[in-house]
Amino acid sequence: MARRRYQKPTPKRRGKVWSILVREDVVEDGQRTRPVRRVPLGPAALTRAEAERLRDDYLATTNQASVGIGGAILFRDFARIYERDVLSTWASTTQDRSESVLKVHLNPEFGDLMLREMTLEVLQHYFARLQATKMSVEGVDKVKDVLSAVLGTAVTYGRLSTNPAEKIRLRKRKLTKPKPFIRVDLFYSLLALIMEPYATMVYVAAFTGLRISELAGLLWRNVHVDSITIEQRYCRGDWDEPKSDASRATIAVDDHVIERIQKLKSIEVVIRAGRALQRYKAVKSDGPDDLVFQSVKTGAPIRDNIVLCRHIKPAARKLGVGWVNWQVLRRSYATWMSQAQVNVKDAQGLMRHSRASTTQDVYQQVVPESQRKAVQKLSAFVRQSAKGAVAVQ
Repeated sequence: MARRRYQKPTPKRRGKVWSILVREDVVEDGQRTRPVRRVPLGPAALTRAEAERLRDDYLATTNQASVGIGGAILFRDFARIYERDVLSTWASTTQDRSESVLKVHLNPEFGDLMLREMTLEVLQHYFARLQATKMSVEGVDKVKDVLSAVLGTAVTYGRLSTNPAEKIRLRKRKLTKPKPFIRVDLFYSLLALIMEPYATMVYVAAFTGLRISELAGLLWRNVHVDSITIEQRYCRGDWDEPKSDASRATIAVDDHVIERIQKLKSIEVVIRAGRALQRYKAVKSDGPDDLVFQSVKTGAPIRDNIVLCRHIKPAARKLGVGWVNWQVLRRSYATWMSQAQVNVKDAQGLMRHSRASTTQDVYQQVVPESQRKAVQKLSAFVRQSAKGAVAVQ
């Protein structure tokens, strides 16, 4: 097996350029070779001393002892290793988007480069060009995140000594408008346009701040007399742990939310099938391990994007608030608490943003009294706002 050696070839004039012969380690399909390649340094008008300085600059990375021979693998070959070992452990939605970024952007640009050739200068130049296109800021960020993840894995595997993608500088984001939230009066108008059980999903999302993946993974044993426990999440076919330790928690919930959830057990959903009407139970089974929110026809887990596109978005567009989505509902919950003057620490606990949050037992729940008062305060504010809206109409 070839071993990397220190190189210092003599520059020679060939025609109109100075050039050197360099052996470069290449790994393809697990086989390592060291073919000789002629590398142009600069125009023949340069002096020999200038050509030698260019040679030393070019070979600096190759001759560094800290650069392992494993860095000779092509980027596209290591990307396949990354997809096999690391990306396969992530959620399917993350896998799909990352694979798309690799296929459309990174492999065409860097596929034929060896990992050790992917210097900060090379990467920075690429992202400068990328930002000059019409790609969105979020799109450029995603490309950078995927590249950093691949090269970070190369560092972990000993292929590289450092991750050059961590030092890439991107153009600063333009100032953005405040992110929207839905007003209380519009929220109730929105609910009236959404059929069950999706209306209840929206209701619970707005009054608990639960993420949609946590709502979709909610079990009946997680619903208590005055609280809800988050122990898992579901997103488009993937079951997973909560987002963080703080997310795995029990939060206080007011009576009206629990009552609305329990009411699902007695609801029948009517769906038109051609000229006929079919009736389905909103809850097919309500055992401790059954889902609270179930597919109307089959009882299977609900896909958040289908509910959003078929039920929430059409209703929101009728009210002129087509920007409403699951994230807006969670943001509205936080904003309503601020408007109701709920203590910031209690709001953090209910939103599960605090690292001090602790996971509590599924069956014997202890909710801080201050959180219970907080949700009661919020409910009182919402009821008062709703009455005010009706009086105006």
